[in-house]
Amino acid sequence: MESAVLLVERWILATLRNRTFFSLSELNQAISEKLEDLNSRPFQKLSTTRKALFETLDKPALKPLPEKPYEYAEWKKARVNIDYHIEVDHHYYSVPYQLIKQQVDVRLTQTTVEVLFKNQRVASHARSYQKGTFTTLNEHLSKSHQAYLDWTPSRMIRWASKHGPHTEQLITHILETKLHPHQGFRSCLGILRLAKAYSPERLEAACAFALQIKGYSYKSVESILKTGLDRKNRFPEQVKQPVQPILHPNLRGKEYYSNLSVDTQ
Repeated sequence: MESAVLLVERWILATLRNRTFFSLSELNQAISEKLEDLNSRPFQKLSTTRKALFETLDKPALKPLPEKPYEYAEWKKARVNIDYHIEVDHHYYSVPYQLIKQQVDVRLTQTTVEVLFKNQRVASHARSYQKGTFTTLNEHLSKSHQAYLDWTPSRMIRWASKHGPHTEQLITHILETKLHPHQGFRSCLGILRLAKAYSPERLEAACAFALQIKGYSYKSVESILKTGLDRKNRFPEQVKQPVQPILHPNLRGKEYYSNLSVDTQ
């Protein structure tokens, strides 16, 4: 290999070193001509040429080029989260739910995200460059999660509105603050089912209390109901009443002092 490099330097680069080229195509054309001349030059110890050997030995053994051109790929490792998604450049891709908490290998190209576990491909997605959003395949979800796919955020909010505006506001807040609305469904369903254990009226009061203390979770609402805080008139805060003036015959008032003449002598 080193001798071949030396040969090219002598017969191509050296012969062109004093020429001036004004474009890349012009340079490539000159190199191509010198290369053709080098390959057609007979060997010193063999009665053949490099071009003839290529035509008889190498060319017949060549295989067709791949149908698709080579595509550069990057590799990284990722940990599967409890929502069976992995994070790649702030986008989230689903994998089979059985791989929760497992470490996987990720192959990234410009158009594709492939996930491998123990050298076996377990998921493939079209690559997305939208940050903070999810790419999810239904077959990757557990059966318990698939049961919630018939629900939509709008349906959940409509159900909440039947209990009152505060319940609707709390459910809407939970869904809107999740990166993926379905991630809030379990909490929302738990809150709405509390109306059966207590009552729709108490649930509405508890949601109003939760909004006041920023307790945006099922556990917060459940705790409010269990401790009876929804029945205590603490929220909204009572409006402060104006202080009534004290009336008494011995009190002279500010007018008395303003009418007095001041003796400066």
